[in-house]
Amino acid sequence: MAIAVGVIMMLIAFATGLGLQNKIRDKISAFNGHITISNFDNNNTKVSLKPISKNQDFYPEFKSVNGITHVQGVAFKAGVIRTEDDFEGVVIKGLDTDYNWDVFKDYVVQGRLPNYKESLNDEVLISEYTSNRLNIKLGDKAVTYFLRDNTLERPLLRAFKVVGIYNSGFQEFDETYVIGDIRHIRRLNKWNDNDVGHFEVFIDDFSELEEKGVEVYEHIDSTLDSKTIKQQYYSIFEWLGLFDFNIALIIGIMILIAGINMITALLVLILERTQMIGILKALGSNDNSIRKIFLYNAGYLIVVGLFWGNLIGLGLLFIQKYLKVLPLNPETYYVTEAPVYIGWYILFVNLGTLTLCLLMLLIPSYVISKINPIKAIKFD
Repeated sequence: MAIAVGVIMMLIAFATGLGLQNKIRDKISAFNGHITISNFDNNNTKVSLKPISKNQDFYPEFKSVNGITHVQGVAFKAGVIRTEDDFEGVVIKGLDTDYNWDVFKDYVVQGRLPNYKESLNDEVLISEYTSNRLNIKLGDKAVTYFLRDNTLERPLLRAFKVVGIYNSGFQEFDETYVIGDIRHIRRLNKWNDNDVGHFEVFIDDFSELEEKGVEVYEHIDSTLDSKTIKQQYYSIFEWLGLFDFNIALIIGIMILIAGINMITALLVLILERTQMIGILKALGSNDNSIRKIFLYNAGYLIVVGLFWGNLIGLGLLFIQKYLKVLPLNPETYYVTEAPVYIGWYILFVNLGTLTLCLLMLLIPSYVISKINPIKAIKFD
């Protein structure tokens, strides 16, 4: 039971910790890419003030840096959606024809994805938060006002058609972004057809993010700057990094508890079988052969514990993965339910528990060598 409970706790710690890290990382990269390339200026907002030409050596393929899977151009424009009863400040994220919808389509909960590959249209995606906040439904018009450079002039107006509603569960993004056609932003800003506000770069291995961030910076023009999502959302990734410590702490405590319980169990077995040990020694068995008997028996108990721990632990994880029975507050955890990641750690937990527990059992097994056969046979 000690082994089973320990395995269950370790599997849950790994699955939920890694699941939360991966889920939040994927959400941030879906809205920003893994690396963002922008103008080298003091503009600390997401709004695109100065255009960048798409005529760059790294676009559309970043051939000078290995491990980059996609580069896409986007632009941002601040506006205000107004209805008869209310209004809400938003940022229109303009997408070009090269946008990779694979990273975003899973967040669409109603309607469909807009089509920006053909002629200019007014189709947009709004978040479920904005939809509820302004009571805008599928098929409705989202009347949006944009300030001119001269704030004294009358704002520009665009009426967008809502064809889809998304919910990423990331409150900071959901309450901000409306997804639209970049050609609207080009017209509003009087840009050329080849201009974008930022480039979003995606890599194939997130563990190499910092290295690729440095390589990208070294291979772009001196007038451009690049930042990884870890640099842009430093506090969030620092918070996620704490999960590694929490997982390691839980693993250490569970293995220690399981090991102590197995040591106790082995000592009890030795105590119960003291007479048997004495008889075996009297018949000529050496200490190592007797020790193996108890280690094999203890190993059997560990394997049984691992079996039930995996059966119950993985069962609970698959229930959460597919039925999503445990919700979370998105304002605190950036997700609506506890995410579960099933992967390599299962083998690590099982082999690690088996190996460490058996190693811890070697010490109490040496008690057998201290048992005197004459006293052991008389032991009651």
